[in-house]
Amino acid sequence: MKSSLPSIAALAACAAALARAEVYFREDFSADKLDTDRWVASEARPDYGAFEVGPGAWFADEKKSRGLRTTQDYRFYALSAPLEKVFDTTGKDLVVQFSAKNEQIIECGGGYLKLMPPDFLPKNFTGDSPFELMFGPDICGSTHRLHVIFRYKGEGKLIKKDITCPDDHFTHLYTLIVKPDQTYKILVDQKEKLSGSLLEDWDFLSAKTIKGVMADVTAKSAREAVWQRPHWNPPEDWVDEEMMDDPQDTKPEGYDDIPEFIPTEKPADWDDDADGEWIPANKENPEYKGKWTPKKIKNPNYKGEWVHPEIPNPDYVADDTIYVRNIGFIGFDLWQVKSGTIFDDILISD
Repeated sequence: MKSSLPSIAALAACAAALARAEVYFREDFSADKLDTDRWVASEARPDYGAFEVGPGAWFADEKKSRGLRTTQDYRFYALSAPLEKVFDTTGKDLVVQFSAKNEQIIECGGGYLKLMPPDFLPKNFTGDSPFELMFGPDICGSTHRLHVIFRYKGEGKLIKKDITCPDDHFTHLYTLIVKPDQTYKILVDQKEKLSGSLLEDWDFLSAKTIKGVMADVTAKSAREAVWQRPHWNPPEDWVDEEMMDDPQDTKPEGYDDIPEFIPTEKPADWDDDADGEWIPANKENPEYKGKWTPKKIKNPNYKGEWVHPEIPNPDYVADDTIYVRNIGFIGFDLWQVKSGTIFDDILISD
């Protein structure tokens, strides 16, 4: 496979780290053909695209550069394999890593992988199959996005930040690390693209606080009362207007007597006998200044914008297990307009 120097260095670093980690899945596709005992093609629809094992068009070493390659244009793809054993990430890091190379001009297509739960059914694999995590590049037109989607309480939760992925014909190494302290790190070619908190960068939980509201004595429960009508409005003496009318500025005498329009004057050379009776037309009065308004000055009583007080949200429930994934399978569920993507060096470890 056509490798960039960062990915080669990354693989060397990864090898050192593996000596201390437990590996739940590893695949380098070094065999002559796809291991169909390990990798199972979905039978959910008859027109899924076919994968093959090969080095692609550009490579240094034919055997070492072999990868899993998409081969048919305008196709959905669905292929999966089981982990060596179920990976419950409770109290453990989760490391997901793989490489992808688009030798083709992909136009529109996915290059991500999915991690599925232990009860996943490989032959029934579709885009609707439940998954634990989805990670990897997705290119469509001018959009080059790196997806990180967690399944939480039956819903796919997308990262709130935009992460771009490379759009070229080189091999790129994608790495996601999720830690028990509910932090994460995303790397491309062993360089950090983004890191932070799961709680801050995904909408897993309801907001901790909400705007204060007035309890309703007719409510049947405290929770129902909380969602009644707004409370804690600004005090009556709260001033949120930064500028005010200048009390020293007064309207000039006769200001309102100035008309907006005035009649045009009869030209000196106008001849009523030859030109007819002069009928004056109205024209804008250059002396008219519009409705009078006093000058504005800074308001000495200005207190700033009113900030609505917040109260604890009764729907907020803390969860320190968001990072936990229970993984039994890995798979590719893709749509590609142009085929030719090569996947390789897949690793799932702690």
